[in-house]
Amino acid sequence: MSLLVVGLSHRSAPVSVLERAALSADAQTKLLQDTVAAEPATEAAVLATCNRIELYADVDKFHAGVAELSTLLAQHSGVGLEELTPYLYVHYEDRAVHHLFSVACGLDSMVVGEGQILGQIKDSLARAQELHTAGRLLNDLFQQALRVGKRAHSETGIDRAGQSLVTFGLQQLAVGADVAAWAAGKKALVIGAGSMSSLAAATLARAGVAEVVVANRTFERAERLAQILTEGDDTAVTARAVPMDAVPGELTRADVVVSCTGATGLVLTAETVAQAVEGRTGQPVAEIADSAPTAAKGKAPLPPTSVGTDDNCPLDLAAVQSGFSLMGEAAVAGMDAATLEQHAAWAAGGTIDRRERRTPEADAELITALAATAATVGRIPERRRPEPVAVIPRPAPSLFLLDLAMPRDIDAAVHRLAGVRLVDIESLAEASADAPMAADVDQVRRIVSDEVAAFGAAQRAAHITPTVVALRTMAADVVAHEIARLDGRLPDLDERQRGEIRQAVHRVVDKLLHAPTVRVKQLAAEPGGAGYADALRTLFDLDPETVAAVSRAGDSTDKKDRPA
Repeated sequence: MSLLVVGLSHRSAPVSVLERAALSADAQTKLLQDTVAAEPATEAAVLATCNRIELYADVDKFHAGVAELSTLLAQHSGVGLEELTPYLYVHYEDRAVHHLFSVACGLDSMVVGEGQILGQIKDSLARAQELHTAGRLLNDLFQQALRVGKRAHSETGIDRAGQSLVTFGLQQLAVGADVAAWAAGKKALVIGAGSMSSLAAATLARAGVAEVVVANRTFERAERLAQILTEGDDTAVTARAVPMDAVPGELTRADVVVSCTGATGLVLTAETVAQAVEGRTGQPVAEIADSAPTAAKGKAPLPPTSVGTDDNCPLDLAAVQSGFSLMGEAAVAGMDAATLEQHAAWAAGGTIDRRERRTPEADAELITALAATAATVGRIPERRRPEPVAVIPRPAPSLFLLDLAMPRDIDAAVHRLAGVRLVDIESLAEASADAPMAADVDQVRRIVSDEVAAFGAAQRAAHITPTVVALRTMAADVVAHEIARLDGRLPDLDERQRGEIRQAVHRVVDKLLHAPTVRVKQLAAEPGGAGYADALRTLFDLDPETVAAVSRAGDSTDKKDRPA
């Protein structure tokens, strides 16, 4: 069996696809059950966060495993396989181990070094254990990933390379200002009472907000979070809980809103947010067009032009002979190559170097290209400098919204509302692309590489253990059989003599087996060492069923001793 992971994340897929592919808790459960029921897989675990969906499995066939896991992800996410496939990545064996360890250390997070992923990996393992879809391989893998992640955070400064998603989101809301200074005295509304929402509430409380209001569909959970905030020793915030139907009213009072729920639909529509701002300001909320970002990126389309309408253009359609066709053939027919060449250079903003005069073949290609352009658009377009696009300044926001949910809780149309600043997963992804990387990241990468090698060696060594145990069991049976045979042939031996003979035979067998079994474990731990188990079984004619029985017994012990 071999480790395989198939998934998609913010690095491989746009947020719109991640949003549609998000898995509910029920969908994750069904996906795990269907995966272990499929032929190629015997173990399965799902790691689903706000910016990644990954399916881990122990499979016996690579290609069949990739096809099956991809199909199952598509079925349970609701995104068609053809649409989903271009965004999927596949990791196998050591690369799969390396990937999960990197994820656990925060190297693959949207914000490098964030620690929330460790809790999500722990939850993923607990779910697989509860459903009995995690066997020896995935239990070892995920537990080791948690240890590697903790080691990275304790031995390096990876925490300085980036902050948690909540902290990074608040920094984006503050637009470069100190978060504590920006948050001081503000009233915050937190929608949701899960782990991310709880972290957001605690972060806001420590930042110095005056009040935190918690809204949740299960009111008791909102009350519990509000109580924890109120009783916290490190904050002096006022906190209270409200039901979800009170959110529109609380939205009018709030300065900062953080939403992270498991809802499949929108929690806050653009209309609801607009009404809240209008309630705060007493004036209707204007919408701001989306043209500014496009212009800022230099992607504004060039204005259409016609030949002969710009200064110094060498061509003038007015001078073209009669019979000019709207299809454009006559626009270039009969014009000499030098004129066309001059026109091409002018359109490109350059000049013609007569020392590098074009060949007749190149002139013919140029005429053909210009003719094709004219035939397509009815004219020969010219390049012009794009005219500046007026950017409408946004008024200072009076309401700050942070959407950490996937799929999104807050309507993306809120971005267009004046007086509102919305930061969501998509905008966080864009902002984090330019986030500085700390030098500690290199150290974490070395830790990951070392841990991947150690994990691989341990797995290879564990693979041969049942064979070694079966060999020693066979040797013990041979010793017992020979001692029984000796008892029958020498019935006059006393108990002390029988004991001495028994110990002597056991010592001989143990000494003969000690060096080979120790050495074969060392060799099996090295890359390519899997074949030593097969060699051992062949040399000593071990029954494969006996070896399998030892493996099954080991799995049963692992499950019995597994932490809840």
